[in-house]
Amino acid sequence: MLIVVLFGAGNVSAQQLNDKLVNRPYADMRRFHLGFSVGVHAQDITFVHNGLINDNGEQWFMEQPSFSPGFCVNGLMDLRLGPLLNLRFTPGMYFGNRDVTMLDVTTGSTERQNLKSALVVLPVDLKFSGWRMRNARPYVTAGIMPTFNVTHHNGDFLRTKPTDFYITTGLGCDFYLPYFKFIPEVKFCFGLTDVIDHKRPDLEDEPEMMKITRSLKRAVSRMVVLTFYFE
Repeated sequence: MLIVVLFGAGNVSAQQLNDKLVNRPYADMRRFHLGFSVGVHAQDITFVHNGLINDNGEQWFMEQPSFSPGFCVNGLMDLRLGPLLNLRFTPGMYFGNRDVTMLDVTTGSTERQNLKSALVVLPVDLKFSGWRMRNARPYVTAGIMPTFNVTHHNGDFLRTKPTDFYITTGLGCDFYLPYFKFIPEVKFCFGLTDVIDHKRPDLEDEPEMMKITRSLKRAVSRMVVLTFYFE
């Protein structure tokens, strides 16, 4: 009898201990919740050249030789669609820059330009979660992200269009802490549109600077974003 009592008491204690280790057990049952995030990102741009040789015999090629970290901050609105599926809207701002090197292959001369950007982003994602494992729950995402660049580059060699459109995919993990969920996430963003503004009325008085834009067929953007959500 004593052994049975001790065994039963041990089971109760173990169950109580196990219950204490599971943080926020009902957090994922909410129909709707809010949150926010901060993070860093790196922007890339891929150029497609047309091989133009201008009247001066110059042939220009562009590349982005390095990456600079940028900062991002987002709000979060999350709608629960099912046990493993959520719809997420995370509007925010991305601040970053891209250093572009321009090379004339005929003479070896170079130009440089820093393409700064302040992007208003409107990501919409579907979040596909796995089953919860105590205080962790991995997931993957897929979605779209329209962006609006509120900076201007008048008078520069290159100018980007004010709008772009990305498809996105990512992965992360929910970590359940006693008072909130902490969620690191990595997202990959692939631009679908030509971001170069080929119409440059601001360079009418400096037609020589149009040689860079005229050498480009198109350019598309890419981004990698590391985000930390608090929900």
